Amino acid sequence: MNRKERKAINNTRKQQKADKKMTKEQMKSTIKGIMSSGSKYMPWIVVALICIIGMVVLSIFAPNILSDFTNLITNYSNPSKTTIEGFNGVIINAGDSKAFMENVGIYGGILIGLYAGSAVLGYCASFIMTSVSQYFAKDLRTAMSKKINRLPLSYFDTRQYGDILSVVTNDIDQLGQSMQQSISMMFQSIFTLIGALIAMFVTSWQMAITVLCTLPLMIAFMAFALILANPQFIRRQKKLGEIEGEVEETYNGQLVIKAFNAQDKTNAAFEKSNHELKRTMFLAEICGGTMQPFMSLISYVAYAAVFVTGGLLLNAQVAGFTYGTITAFMIYINLFQSPLSQIAQALNQMQMGVASGNRVFEFLGAKEQENDSNLPSVFEDKNGKEVVKGAVEFNHVNFSYDDSRVIIPDFSASIKPGMKVAIVGPTGAGKTTMVNLLMRFYEVNGGSISIDGIPTKDMQRKEVRDVFGMVLQDTWVFAGTLRENLVYNTPNVTDEQIQQAIHDAHLVHYVRTLPGGLDYYIEDGNTISGGQRQLITIARAMIKNAPLLILDEATSNVDTRTEEKIEESMDRLTKGRTSFVIAHRLSTIRNADLILVMKDGNIIEQGTHDSLMNQNGFYASLYNSQFSME
Repeated sequence: MNRKERKAINNTRKQQKADKKMTKEQMKSTIKGIMSSGSKYMPWIVVALICIIGMVVLSIFAPNILSDFTNLITNYSNPSKTTIEGFNGVIINAGDSKAFMENVGIYGGILIGLYAGSAVLGYCASFIMTSVSQYFAKDLRTAMSKKINRLPLSYFDTRQYGDILSVVTNDIDQLGQSMQQSISMMFQSIFTLIGALIAMFVTSWQMAITVLCTLPLMIAFMAFALILANPQFIRRQKKLGEIEGEVEETYNGQLVIKAFNAQDKTNAAFEKSNHELKRTMFLAEICGGTMQPFMSLISYVAYAAVFVTGGLLLNAQVAGFTYGTITAFMIYINLFQSPLSQIAQALNQMQMGVASGNRVFEFLGAKEQENDSNLPSVFEDKNGKEVVKGAVEFNHVNFSYDDSRVIIPDFSASIKPGMKVAIVGPTGAGKTTMVNLLMRFYEVNGGSISIDGIPTKDMQRKEVRDVFGMVLQDTWVFAGTLRENLVYNTPNVTDEQIQQAIHDAHLVHYVRTLPGGLDYYIEDGNTISGGQRQLITIARAMIKNAPLLILDEATSNVDTRTEEKIEESMDRLTKGRTSFVIAHRLSTIRNADLILVMKDGNIIEQGTHDSLMNQNGFYASLYNSQFSME
């Protein structure tokens, strides 16, 4: 092995150690996050713990009653006994069947009362913890929903949608279930264990020591299983998120998959991921499930040891040791060892919860957009009315999605109010990126973008986006009525405005064909054709009636005849408003007041259609190539 190879191995080992350290830090952070998020439910958890303590006290006290009950029956059936001890030390003659049955009734009633009371308290504790866990999960889902709206778009660029959905659904659900089961189980087990241990020593210290001899073996098996299971549960949740991401992508890409006959390739990739998930889940469950069989085995050993020790003590006629003592210890063994198994299960549940919680709180802890709610409104006059002229200036804008490649090195442009600006250029030139920066979906790395002389970084994002109407190539329609889709978050919209937008967007015929018209409920946006979705989004922008417009291939999914009609409506809509039009079909932007020709993130040409054609430069070549192909 040469020096280079040894160095590589050492670096790998260092990285593995660093990963383990990071895992411990994440675990601490996750536990802290769980405790912080659930702190407001602490009073209810305390009430549940009180119920658990009461349940445990009653269940621990019951074997003592059962021991006395056993002694009563045993002594009554013993012909050598002339008197027997009944409830509360009352002496009963051996032949007094009436007094004997009365004592049987008393003992039986007490036992039923103890076990019934224990069951009621246990139910109350379970009900409270179930309620707390569900409210806890609800709070987390609410927090994640709000978090999504505070995250920058760059966060979603590097993650699968399916993985994020898995965090919101599976991981939160797993965390809630773990909280419900592990907390109540853990505290119940600890209290029961302590109570059983005290009761055993009070009843017979010899028998108690016999049972305790099995404790080190139990603890050893528990520790071994937990050490094996912890990393497997973490991997399981990660793999589960990955495979859900693949399923989501496969579902959304069915058209492309079938078009390219890639079903076999997709199935093979899914089969590989599914196999990895199966293997990870198998290892997690096997490692987590090794405790129960071993604990049962040790329990059987303890039962045998108690019988042997009890027999020896009876033969030795140890003072106070009776058949009832052995009966009580049979229950105590269960009360002592069951908690150990339950503690192991609770720790197993906790591991699953921590693994899920790690993903949840990692998401909740992701870096957010800077809070700009403290910024004053810049477009409101003294009467609170929005006043926007529409002048836009790009001043040496620099931007990159990551450090690997600069998308826009140095972009400058000045747009006067009311101008219709077309942005053209080849694919990857930075056209859509400029729009994203203008809307503050992304923040510039250098330079500035101003509206009416005010840098957008000094405005609230909400205010920036309020002044823009937007129609994208990637249309979006949500589940709801057609009216709700058209009005979407625009207040005080009249029926006249809706009808005008429907007319201008050439949706009249489509609306008439729908059962219920504007009240038609759209259950799945995918059932609507691409052209219809495009028209709906155009009508939505018309209803918003914003002072600035962004049209990114707004007519890409409509036919030529409809496009001509919509262009007429768009001309009316853009008149008097500053508008940015991204278009690949250059014939649609010939009437633009200013055409910005982009290439590699820079403006290489700008002017009107006629002036650019006269230059016979890059724009002219693009325009002529399109018409030569037609």
